[in-house]
Amino acid sequence: MGDVIGYMARDQYGNTEHGLQHPRKDLLERAGVRHAEKMFVDGKDGQPKHIGYVISGHWWTVYKVASWVGV
Repeated sequence: MGDVIGYMARDQYGNTEHGLQHPRKDLLERAGVRHAEKMFVDGKDGQPKHIGYVISGHWWTVYKVASWVGV
């Protein structure tokens, strides 16, 4: 995979936020709130894996955006 150039997030309604450099901080600022809960799923090994944040009733799954150069 190429270099990480930022992050994006998608909520349970299909809304997206692009251009995130610091996902938690940027999502909080865009929502105009100050509190976020971490969101987890069970990993293949049974251990919880952090995948995003719950902010103001939206479950934001965060994705890395990577460059295709050099792949």
